[in-house]
Amino acid sequence: MGYNVMDSKATAEGEIPLSDFFQVFFHSAEMIGTVAFAASGAFLAIDREMDLFGVIFLGVITAVGGGILRDVLLGVTPPGAFVSPTYTVVAIFTALVVFLLAELLNHGYWANIQRVDRAFNLLDAIGLGAFSVVGVQTAVGRGFLGNGFLCVVMGMTTGVVGGILRDVLGGITPAVLRKRIYAVASLMGAWLYYELTRLNVDGSASVLAGMGLTLAIRMLAAHYQWRLPKVPHP
Repeated sequence: MGYNVMDSKATAEGEIPLSDFFQVFFHSAEMIGTVAFAASGAFLAIDREMDLFGVIFLGVITAVGGGILRDVLLGVTPPGAFVSPTYTVVAIFTALVVFLLAELLNHGYWANIQRVDRAFNLLDAIGLGAFSVVGVQTAVGRGFLGNGFLCVVMGMTTGVVGGILRDVLGGITPAVLRKRIYAVASLMGAWLYYELTRLNVDGSASVLAGMGLTLAIRMLAAHYQWRLPKVPHP
């Protein structure tokens, strides 16, 4: 989750803001991701037969959990989710809408849930790309441009921790650890964005490259059912 979109060109004083157009574009991508993440949390909560509070809580923690942990690790306190709660409010509203639709549609909801989930894959991938870039931006903005490992890990943390918290609270093994090329997509996009930032490449181009790589890997993995190797059971 991101709260302060900055250009990728680092200077001694900090960072240069993106153009107005890219501010709008990037915030839109973050918002799309927030909605998709919150909806995925709400879907799981409903599937696990949680009540209204549980649905909203799981939706919110999925959407902003990664950003909260990133801020805590970087010493940004209180975390941005509490200082600028726009994305938190959007997550609450999204989870509430999913709950109400499930209540109203009932059998129709369950009959179409897999189709809806597939439709959200693209939105989720867009959000993953945006959040991964924001994680790197936040670390760079805190003065850690010289620590590539930290910056890239903060990008991945922002992108995937919310989903891990969602699955753990929902009582299942996190999907990111067992069946999806998800964290890898986040890592690669964060790494590319960091390297372009370090080389002082134009900020807009860096953002597009980082987001684009994450989106491409995630969608190709989903389409071709790519999986990382694992030890087979006898």
